[in-house]
Amino acid sequence: MGKEWDDVKYEVAVANRVLAEVGLATGFRASLGHASMRIPNEPDKFVVKGRGYKVDALHSVTPEQMIVCDMDGNKVDGPVGTTQCFEVKMHSCIMKTHPEVMSVVHVHPYYTILATTLRKRLRPMNQEGIALVKDELPMWEHVKTVQTDEEGMEVAALLGPSKALLLRGHGATTVGPDLQEAVMNMIHLEEQAKMNYWALSAVGPDHDYISDELIAEMSDRPPIAELPHFKSVVGPGGRPRVNGVWEYYTRIVTDNPEARPHFDKM
Repeated sequence: MGKEWDDVKYEVAVANRVLAEVGLATGFRASLGHASMRIPNEPDKFVVKGRGYKVDALHSVTPEQMIVCDMDGNKVDGPVGTTQCFEVKMHSCIMKTHPEVMSVVHVHPYYTILATTLRKRLRPMNQEGIALVKDELPMWEHVKTVQTDEEGMEVAALLGPSKALLLRGHGATTVGPDLQEAVMNMIHLEEQAKMNYWALSAVGPDHDYISDELIAEMSDRPPIAELPHFKSVVGPGGRPRVNGVWEYYTRIVTDNPEARPHFDKM
């Protein structure tokens, strides 16, 4: 307890706000979704957005509203009168069975939901997030929310080594070794789903997509630091920092304390 809990609560609140800022939890879906993060020094606990706030919307959550849970999904800490998110078992069961996962994100993205309902496999359509959809994504064949241990463990088992899981007519869940990757995976997943829908609408079900061979070319490359024109500026084994998208959105959701209270410490 203490500073680390506060730091993680802050990061989780920011991540939830970013999900709203990028359009993944807006309109009538403004309260639908939740991001979580395992507490590094207490890996049997995690912080997640809860329910029962006066304004229960991702765009306005604050660090002090976040909920601490154990690996059974029980509430350990959080404001009086609030609860864990209703699908807390999705988070707890994934973290319990995937120790490498530090963050879980679940939202209801429009194009991703459409693809699950139409049973259209998401094909690689553009560079960003291409690895997510290189292979067919696992899908939980239920529209209901994940509320029990049995349901949570089914979802966790289906996820396997994938970074993303689809839920039929319901949404998607992404994971990562940190909050940034888990959220960016969801952003990229929805972008791939959008491009798939546009291609389906424009060309039909036989539309082209990026081949495995072209995807393989992306990974079969020398490190940036080994390229002659980068060696002197990057250094051995180095890599330029490329998290600008994440930094951009976190700055948006935290820079205006009057419009977004409790985020003025950045």
